[in-house]
Amino acid sequence: MTTPFPFTAVVGQDDLRLALLLNAVSPAVGGVLVRGEKGTAKSTAVRALSALMPTLDVVSGCRFSCDPGSPDPGCPDGPHEPGAFETRAARMVELPVGASEDRLVGALDIERALSEGVKAFEPGLLADAHRGILYVDEVNLLHDHLVDLLLDAAAMGASYVEREGVSVRHAARFLLVGTMNPEEGELRPQLLDRFGLTVEVAASREPDQRVEVVRRRLAYDDDPGGFAARWAEEEAAVRARIIAARELLPSVRLGDGALRQIAATCAAFEVDGMRADIVMARTATALAAWAGRTDVLAEDVRQAALLALPHRRRRNPFDAPGLDEDKLDETLEEFGGSDDDDPDPGAGPDGPGGGGGQPEPDDAPQGDGDAGAARPEAGEDGQPQPSGAGEQSAVRASEPFRTKVLSVPGLGEGAAGRRSRARTEHGRTTGARRPRGALTKLHLAATVQAAAPHQRARGRSGPGLVVRRDDLRQATREGREGNLVLFVVDASGSMAARQRMSAVKGAVLSLLLDAYQRRDKVGLVTFRGSGADVALPPTSSVDAAAARLETLPTGGRTPLAAGLLRAHDVLRVERLRDPARRPLVVLVTDGRATGGPEPVALAGRAARLFAADGVASVVVDCESGPVRLGLAGQLAGELGATAVTLDELRADSIAGLVKDVQRRAA
Repeated sequence: MTTPFPFTAVVGQDDLRLALLLNAVSPAVGGVLVRGEKGTAKSTAVRALSALMPTLDVVSGCRFSCDPGSPDPGCPDGPHEPGAFETRAARMVELPVGASEDRLVGALDIERALSEGVKAFEPGLLADAHRGILYVDEVNLLHDHLVDLLLDAAAMGASYVEREGVSVRHAARFLLVGTMNPEEGELRPQLLDRFGLTVEVAASREPDQRVEVVRRRLAYDDDPGGFAARWAEEEAAVRARIIAARELLPSVRLGDGALRQIAATCAAFEVDGMRADIVMARTATALAAWAGRTDVLAEDVRQAALLALPHRRRRNPFDAPGLDEDKLDETLEEFGGSDDDDPDPGAGPDGPGGGGGQPEPDDAPQGDGDAGAARPEAGEDGQPQPSGAGEQSAVRASEPFRTKVLSVPGLGEGAAGRRSRARTEHGRTTGARRPRGALTKLHLAATVQAAAPHQRARGRSGPGLVVRRDDLRQATREGREGNLVLFVVDASGSMAARQRMSAVKGAVLSLLLDAYQRRDKVGLVTFRGSGADVALPPTSSVDAAAARLETLPTGGRTPLAAGLLRAHDVLRVERLRDPARRPLVVLVTDGRATGGPEPVALAGRAARLFAADGVASVVVDCESGPVRLGLAGQLAGELGATAVTLDELRADSIAGLVKDVQRRAA
């Protein structure tokens, strides 16, 4: 067995270590989500925590780790007779990103359930993690329905498996820890809210601390056992402190003053719902127990807010997590408790982890980058054009809006999402087929229909149905999938007019928000000057795409063909990586093509290449002004794409309503 890196040997990361320890003291806090860049000891710290967890007494032979002192009355392996038990270490169970629903919650033997009426149940990872730690690395990449199941079990303390009227329930109480790199995509706000605490981690910028990290890691790699032995005393001390805090926890008093501060803080920061108040109360109580006190102080409330509130203030994926600590201190001071033992509410916590929030950065001032430049001449569409191929400064995006639903035609089989029609594991049942591999979703009527003609030949004599494996039918279901939405944005001089580019960026930002809500991957290709660039390779992080869009400069000629060919290369590579995910190309342009020999003809050939591959495309026509050439519409025809104007892209546009009425009338 591999010796884990000692928890107490982790350098820095005070907030991360404190959040994990608080959950070890009180699993009711609700787990912790660790967000941070790669290589910041997220996984190392989580795996190290398992060695500090106190040992457990479990019923001998129970696959669900029942406590012999109070066994689960509904345990599938029960009822348990008093007596035999064994002591073992708490488990740390890792949930792989590619796990199936059956692997997570367990599976029923459908054949035996139908033919014998026996609940033959194979436990899943939730059962293995009962009374231990369940760790999900890259939790933001886990399928949404698995995250829902995971968090429901964590909230209820039990897992339910139901298949065609046959159900099994077992206890599932565990310390839930998830780690993620925000660059690879965000969790939905509803899922963020279900994690009790969230910690932001980053690599230290202090040379001395970085040297110590490297020194300890090299020493551990050379001799894991010897390195762990050198930290054994510190590990034992922390383990003893966890046990003592658990014993003290029921005696901790949460006074009315502390409760008022908690409620006032959650109200001041406008968090949704009441879960934040409850989590803060439990966290503050655990902090007091960890400090060896029986009263919750204002410093506990402050630290609880820094751990429990930042991720609950995000309204969309482009909001930066964090908490204004000055506002927090003012709120705590204004609503200082009346309890006599409360110290100054503004006092900071002592010990490790003193401060987990990050103040929200002020918006950087946006100066007029071309205020001193000569006024550009008007172009063919009446819009100002840049003089020469000079680069214009980046402009802010206009306010985002709700967009029309863009989808890929046909029926796909990609990852679950909310954009295009697809065959999925979850959705409405549309038919049945023979299972390929393990049966996951039984189509009961089709199974009975397949077995019924053979009952006499199989010697059926009783009321039960004689079912063979060949009779089983898998339900085919139709739901929605997420797509790869590849934005191809014209950043040339013809788009450089400040007001116009602001509207274009606002439209792309709106589509990015829509992609976030529909669980899409996104990519960004831009073209201007003499070529095209992949500003962002396909990723699940729409906030990364928004950041690249915000700093996008404009200017120069319009190499439309280069942009299309670069997008075609991106799709070719991505098709090899993720063949099931269907692409949707959103080309944002006014349709002009300039620069190089025969730019218009070359752009047409590149467009027909997309059409030949059958790639679903949408052209967002950005042409404006009194004189319009209709070039974007012609380009859409060669692409085999749908063309929409910026106004028509809005979900509530009048032009869109007129088109809908005309389509219904036809």
